[in-house]
Amino acid sequence: MRIVSRYSIYILIMMVSLGSCSKFETVKKSSDVNFKLTKANEYFDKKEFAHANDLYKDLMPIMKSTRNYEALYFKYAYTYFYMKDYLFASYYFKNFTELFPSSKQAEECEFMAAVCMYKNSPRYTLDQTNSTKALEALQSYTDRYPKSARAAEANGYIDEMHRKLENKAADAAKLYFNIGQYKAATVAYKSVLRDYPESPNCDYYLYMIQKSWTKYADASVPEKQEERYASAISSFRDLKDSYPKSKYIEDADKLNTEANNKIKKIRDEHK
Repeated sequence: MRIVSRYSIYILIMMVSLGSCSKFETVKKSSDVNFKLTKANEYFDKKEFAHANDLYKDLMPIMKSTRNYEALYFKYAYTYFYMKDYLFASYYFKNFTELFPSSKQAEECEFMAAVCMYKNSPRYTLDQTNSTKALEALQSYTDRYPKSARAAEANGYIDEMHRKLENKAADAAKLYFNIGQYKAATVAYKSVLRDYPESPNCDYYLYMIQKSWTKYADASVPEKQEERYASAISSFRDLKDSYPKSKYIEDADKLNTEANNKIKKIRDEHK
């Protein structure tokens, strides 16, 4: 009985599904524009976004230059967003702002175009081209609409993009250090500091600059060592002055003592 019951349910589901598809195909083949638009909006309201998208796509060239085109275009963009096709959604939201700059939905569409770019941003270990584009779009939105109710949300996304780009840059600096490219590591960590001066990791970056200079000096030819240890000492001073309570101070102080002792040794050898 249980097997029969399951089979019956399966058949019922298939019949309902086929009936639904048949109804949609009837709508899609209809030449009645108003009927087709009404059904497209019904599919949209019922969250059947694939069907709504398909019908809106058919109607786009027909409805152009009519009074319904703006509303259709707006919902068409959202169908892509709800289907998680953020690339196309961003494209149509951006186009909406250009086609209907005076629309009351223009601000929302500019925001949504930026949000779609944000959603296309990959994890920080991957290429961050999309993150940079998202950051630019979000910043442009907040510059244009600083008092918008959506500004706080946009700023949250901006902070997230900054963190992602910072992590990417910091990882690149760390890689230079790990493979023994200590000079490149100092340059990369300085770049991270310059680009993200408000980061909670600034003390770590300063510590890694000091550590990189120390390692670089250790591996240098004798005539270059003193000036490079001096750079390590200078980096320690920057760390100590800016972050006297940093958790890296203890280790940094040991490196600083080591650098001073090595400079003293170098000078004693040249007396």
